[in-house]
Amino acid sequence: MQFPLFPLVAALIACPLAVTAQVAADPAVAPVVALDAGLIAIMKAGARAGSSARSAQIGPVVDRSFDIPLMTRLAVGPAWTGFAPADQAALVTAFRRLTVSTYARNFDGYSGQSFTIASKVEARAGDRLVRTTLNDPSDAPVAIAYRLRQGPDGWRIIDVFYRSISQLTTRRSDFASILQQGGAKALTAHLDAMAAKGAG
Repeated sequence: MQFPLFPLVAALIACPLAVTAQVAADPAVAPVVALDAGLIAIMKAGARAGSSARSAQIGPVVDRSFDIPLMTRLAVGPAWTGFAPADQAALVTAFRRLTVSTYARNFDGYSGQSFTIASKVEARAGDRLVRTTLNDPSDAPVAIAYRLRQGPDGWRIIDVFYRSISQLTTRRSDFASILQQGGAKALTAHLDAMAAKGAG
């Protein structure tokens, strides 16, 4: 599913987001615009909405912006091919739940924040890299970059770089010992436990 232009323009109007027309025309930018708009929305919903409500609000945005199945497979690494389909599906579900709950937990209040998308989309071995900045009036700006890959449903985010650190690299390192000790089921339980910390 490609991101059509009109919803993209609506997202630009709906949230504090600076992006040039030239950059917005690149189809790889649309998932990032949608995610930024969704994050601003749950920030404005705030703590009074509760983590569960913010999760319900940001969940569909995550589904449209990220390639969660591919991210899960990349984070697990070579062990993925040895898992039964049911275990793979359970891991994808748990990884999605963790992603959603992490955003709902971390973006829980609004005080004038905005996003700026860099004026150039970078090519990375067939992928695209979209750089953004989270601007906070009361704090230093935060650099967040997204690596996107084109698939059957269009461009989707496959990695997030927070202050230049790859989420997938970090996850893969964290998952390695759990997989070695308990396999797919242990990792699924670990992801579910992490996600539960953001629930409420």
